[in-house]
Amino acid sequence: MFIRSLLKAGVLAAGVVVVAQPAYAAGPAIQITKIYYDSPGSPDFGANSSLNGEYVQIKNMTKKAVGLKGWTLRDKTNRSDHVYTFGTFTLGAGKTVTVRTGKGKNTTSTRYWGRSGGTLAYIWNQSKDTAYLRNSSGTLVDSCSYNSTRDDYKIC
Repeated sequence: MFIRSLLKAGVLAAGVVVVAQPAYAAGPAIQITKIYYDSPGSPDFGANSSLNGEYVQIKNMTKKAVGLKGWTLRDKTNRSDHVYTFGTFTLGAGKTVTVRTGKGKNTTSTRYWGRSGGTLAYIWNQSKDTAYLRNSSGTLVDSCSYNSTRDDYKIC
């Protein structure tokens, strides 16, 4: 009876106190993990290599593949040309996809926004912006903001 009382009180027979761990809110299943908002080199003239130097990385934190068809990635502006929409695409379990601003051939690990046209083609402001990731229903899944003139990227 005494041991049973100790167990109920959270004390083991060996004298170790059992403390319940706090429940932490789990992050989103699909997360923005990095924004590289200031492509290497100076000045930025909008060459495709420079446009592709800015990107966002999105990671599937689950153990199951997730279809991203119809999901969107956008910046803080409310401009329709600042929205990337995933076509048919599956992000594997634990995998990361990099969404680059410029043009290129889409692969299982890299998608291309397809922007071109000089300095107006850049998406991410060089000092302050927010990336928003929404599912195909338009529900906000994750976001990441930065406000820095010292760094070229933000780990979210």
